[in-house]
Formats: sequence, C-alpha cells, structure tokens
Amino acid sequence: MKTIILNEAGSIDNLQYIETSKPTIKSDEVLVKTISLSVNPVDYKVRSNDGALNWILGADRPAIIGWDLSGTVEEVGADVTGFKIGDDVFGMANFPGKGNAYAEFVAVPSAHLTLKPATISHQEAASATLAALTAWQALVEKGNVKKGDKVLIHAASGGVGHYATQIAKHFGAYVIGISSAKNKEFILQNGADQHIDYTTENFQETVSDVDFVLDTLGGDTILKSLDVIKQGGTIVSIASSNLSAEELEKAKSKEVDLSFLLVQSSGENMLQLAQLLEKGIIKSHVSKIFTFDQMREAHLYLEKGRTVGKIVVNL
Repeated sequence: MKTIILNEAGSIDNLQYIETSKPTIKSDEVLVKTISLSVNPVDYKVRSNDGALNWILGADRPAIIGWDLSGTVEEVGADVTGFKIGDDVFGMANFPGKGNAYAEFVAVPSAHLTLKPATISHQEAASATLAALTAWQALVEKGNVKKGDKVLIHAASGGVGHYATQIAKHFGAYVIGISSAKNKEFILQNGADQHIDYTTENFQETVSDVDFVLDTLGGDTILKSLDVIKQGGTIVSIASSNLSAEELEKAKSKEVDLSFLLVQSSGENMLQLAQLLEKGIIKSHVSKIFTFDQMREAHLYLEKGRTVGKIVVNL
C-alpha cells in the first residue's frame, strides 16, 4: 500500500513515499481503507520540528504521521462489536500518539471511530475530526458553554474556529468571531453574532464581560483576552502549553479558569459530532482538496496560515 513516512523532521522533502504492507490489526481495532484524510497545523509542526515529532510520536523511525481519516472498514478485530466490514467510518486515530494515517490502510482503535453519516461526504467527514473534536472538547467538555454565554473565538475562520463558532451557536451562546475582514461573511454565515477585524480593531476596546475565550493563536492573545473576560470566566488555549507566570497570575486575580487543551481521540465525542453533522447543525467547510501525491503541497498550503475552514487529501 502507498504510505508516507518520515525518517527525520525537516522540510516537506522529508515526506517520503514508499510501498508497505497492510497493517495487522489488534483485537480492539478495525482496518480502515482510507478515502480522505485531513491535514492540520499539528501535522506540519510534527513534520518540521524534531521536538514535536518526538513528543507526539516517540523516537521510533521511520514514523507515519497523520491522524484524521474517513474511509471504509476492511477488517474487524475479534473484540470489536460496533462495526462491520463495509461500514463507512471516520475519526481521529490515536491522538496524541501514532495515528499512522498517511497511508492507504490504517489500523484504528474502534473506540476512536464512529459511523459516517450518509448525508455528508468522506471529505466533509475527514475534516470534522481533530479540528471539530478540539472545538467540542474545549467548548463543551472544558468550557461548559451554555445558552446566554458570551463566547469569543480567535481565528474564527480557521479549522478549529469555524467548528467552534457553529458549536457555540448550537448551544445558544452569543458568539464573537475574530478574523480579517475578508472572512467576515464566512464567520457570520457560521452563526457568529458579531465579527471583529483584527487588522483594524482592537477587541479589548469593543468586547467586555466574556464568559468563554478560545485561544487558537498563542502569543499575547491570552493576556489580551484576560482584559475582556468576566470574573470567573474560562479561557482554553490550544496554542500554548507553557502558560506564563504573568498569565496565570492575571487569571488567578480574576478567578478565571485558564488551561491548555491537547485534544484526545474519542469515539464517543465523534458520535456526538456525527449527530450534529447528520442534521446539518454543523457543517465542514472544505476550502481545498489535494491528492495523496500532493501531500507536500498540502503542507505548504497549510503552513501559510491563511486557510479558511479545512483542507483535505483524497486517496
């Protein structure tokens, strides 16, 4: 089968195409024939940085990166009861860890998958994995966002941001999305009640009494967000695991729950997302599709940091 491996971290040229044998599944796994997979910022960060590669995948080389996939069940492990051969499934495989998704066939723990709704394509399903799970786990599981909450989403037009906007709106929140002006209509179409153009506006001057902030950017975003969040609010960062003493002290002074989230694979959460996708309550925005042979180009495109919604790779 076609597989993309990494022998060491570095440029896109380090993504090497080879032929390998199909993986052998464990008793709790299913073998998925990949139809579409999704590429996220973590993919190029792991590919390009040795520290990130070792942190997520360990020291074994060669490594196969990638976690998001949608496809068809080819084999079922002896202990698997929820899936059968021929089922269309999607999910985030074994994150953080060895997802091995840059391949034609992927062995995936059955607990990390759910059935793909017939109402969405494999491209839309593959998109709604790591990014949608991140949004769900941040807003619902950590943030407990509810009706009437005021929610501020940074980079609301991005992969995580566009799902977060829709999920927050589904739960009845008042949603403020931040992006450049060119993505204003996209963000409002996703359900945001208010848009802020970061190139011309300072959100600290126009926003106040926020219940929940999703930081997808890092840098000084957390400190600025602490100026607009209400006493006892919640900030979840997916960008920075090293929260500074200044950030923590400022959060403590306002009794703000400030934390870093590293998304975890979860078939249960995938099922909850699948139900929303099936009903059209949340939708995947696929902005560009590449072929498997164009994986290097997909990485370069994503690294520009201007992707609206998601990009997908088809096998």
